[in-house]
Amino acid sequence: MTADTQSLKSAEARESLWTNPTVRGLVIQVLLVGAIFAFGWWIVHNTATNLRSANIASGFGFLEGRAGFDISQVPIGYTSDSTYGHALLVGLVNTLIVAGTGVVFATILGFIVGLGRLSHNFVVRSMATAYVEIFRNIPPLLVILFWYFGVLAVLPLPRQAIEFPGEVYLSNRGLQTPIAVWGDLAWMTGVALLAGIALTFILGRIFRAQQMKTGKRRKLWPIALGLIVALPLVVFLATGMPATLETPTRGTFNLTGGFQIRPEFLAIFLALSVYTASFIAEIVRAGVLAVSKGQSEAAASLGLRRNLALRLVIVPQALRVIIPPLTSQYLNLTKNSSLGLAIGYPDLVAVGSTVLNQSGQSIEVVMIWMTVYLGLSLTVSILMNWFNRRMRLVER
Repeated sequence: MTADTQSLKSAEARESLWTNPTVRGLVIQVLLVGAIFAFGWWIVHNTATNLRSANIASGFGFLEGRAGFDISQVPIGYTSDSTYGHALLVGLVNTLIVAGTGVVFATILGFIVGLGRLSHNFVVRSMATAYVEIFRNIPPLLVILFWYFGVLAVLPLPRQAIEFPGEVYLSNRGLQTPIAVWGDLAWMTGVALLAGIALTFILGRIFRAQQMKTGKRRKLWPIALGLIVALPLVVFLATGMPATLETPTRGTFNLTGGFQIRPEFLAIFLALSVYTASFIAEIVRAGVLAVSKGQSEAAASLGLRRNLALRLVIVPQALRVIIPPLTSQYLNLTKNSSLGLAIGYPDLVAVGSTVLNQSGQSIEVVMIWMTVYLGLSLTVSILMNWFNRRMRLVER
């Protein structure tokens, strides 16, 4: 073999190595991962250097320090002597409260408005369309400010509060409602309620399995009513009614007693619910329209009324189209709860901002924000993906 032949073969080997898609792709991936790690190391090193030069301590040890500030809405035990970590936990719970209640209310309102857009009634259809077009084209921050400054702030003072039946008062300081003060044996009523819910769920699965096997449908709601309502009521009466009702009392300048829902929560809850519901309504409308018209005609031929056809035939099939974009709206509502900072709602971002200003640990607080919201988003996505798999159509 001559030298020219050997050099030609080595050149062909090098050329085939570089033109091999697998090798080329592997090299590009290795270089990309290396560049990402190098960039991350540069950011961490540069940040650590700047913190040392500014004599700023890093780490999460500050979370054990005394907070020294009050929080307006405290769903769990908290005082100004609590730690920074406990204050952030209070903010997280407030975020979960507004996100959870907002998701439920926005879903109900969105489904109603979405079906209203498909109504044969001109007035209902026009009102639903106007609602969607108005609220989905306004930034959520402006909707929050509208509810806070344009609706709740102009309500009467507490001594002139609007009174509703059941000793419920509405003023510019929020909604004041009666609250139950539970006694020592009240836990037994709670256990009975949880047991009723669990038994109803088990019976529902049993009845569904029997229906799939025999085709005969059994009514669950009378049994569910007895287990969820009657059983806890019987236990409550048997234990001597271990609860008293504390009602608000109108004073000279303020309302005392009862349970107060602050205007900041009402504003952020109503704003995010109404805003998100406008998008959910369009998702519901698109999902219903995606179902073949033949399904509606088949339901009508069986004698089903329109409401029964929607509930039993159309909506179950539309869910496979509704659920994926609905997940995005739930994520948006959860993240938009941070806008409560604009009106003083003590969510995670608002409380974290106070912690940041007092401790100076800006990087750590921002990392906590990012980690928590990432965790919440992933949790919602996992739950919705599981629900989507449960609701998908099964071909036989």
